[in-house]
Amino acid sequence: MAVLVTGAAGFVGMHVAAALLERGEAVLGVDNLNSYYDPALKRARLGELERHAGFRFTRLDLAEEAELVAFARAHAAEIRAVVHLAAQAGVRFSIERPMEYVRSNLLGHMVVLETCRHHLPKLEHLVYASSSSVYGANEKVPFSVEDRVDQPVSLYAATKRSDEILSQVYARLYGIPQTGLRFFTVYGPWGRPDMAYYAFTDAITAGRPITLFNEGRMRRDFTWIGDVVDGVLRALDRPPPAEPGRPPHRLYNLGHHEPVELRRFVAVLEAAIGKKAEIRSAPMQPGDVVETFADIEATTRDLGWRPTTPIEEGLPRFVAWHRAYHGMRVPG
Repeated sequence: MAVLVTGAAGFVGMHVAAALLERGEAVLGVDNLNSYYDPALKRARLGELERHAGFRFTRLDLAEEAELVAFARAHAAEIRAVVHLAAQAGVRFSIERPMEYVRSNLLGHMVVLETCRHHLPKLEHLVYASSSSVYGANEKVPFSVEDRVDQPVSLYAATKRSDEILSQVYARLYGIPQTGLRFFTVYGPWGRPDMAYYAFTDAITAGRPITLFNEGRMRRDFTWIGDVVDGVLRALDRPPPAEPGRPPHRLYNLGHHEPVELRRFVAVLEAAIGKKAEIRSAPMQPGDVVETFADIEATTRDLGWRPTTPIEEGLPRFVAWHRAYHGMRVPG
């Protein structure tokens, strides 16, 4: 039997697939390898996974229903679970290119749901990626999965919340066990170059200035990729049961539960790089929020999950990978 991982060439997808392979699972990976950021990084991630005999990759676009249906039919006898991580990422890009998010995040999610419903008879569990962005303009912290999430401040957030609602309906109508995971600012090796920690590392290393929005007075619940992967696998291994009046669908936060102000984050990054940053300030950007802060009580209770890696450990590990991947020398 095998686990289907969508977005397998992505940051979280690559790490989840690797962890599944390391524990002896067969993994079927799919990804469209789009050019939102350099596809060479995505191909390099796949190269790491292809070292494992249990990994098989197919390039396809989830929004093209016929492609995923044909794939599912060919592998229906072996797929026991799906970890759906493919999506168009990026809050700010969603303001510029909204239809990309409707196609990838809404239509793509619906195609996955319909494929699970009609073409995967041995499916035990669908785990899918949501986002802390669904909490939008909420002022109460920490953010709890019990909070209302009807004030999104970006189209990206709106698509992720819509995915949660669609999954809730499919769990209720068709009994498909599903778990949605709200990720909080995941960072680590093989990360996305558009994320602040990666872009800051590029700039500081090269001697270019970095821009801190809202003068750096933003707080983020930075969460180490290894902790996130542990949470994904714990969720995957615990399909939610159907209970009276409650369909088999659950939502959980995967965040470090310790927000860090951006200026402190930069200071830890400077120490890891061994070089001071040239900092420029700018106002808040549209679609951004001042703070993210995960309430992980339900995640700990139901999944036994707690993060263990602070930024003082995680950022130096990322910087070491960054230097190795980009062939950069230590400053000085």
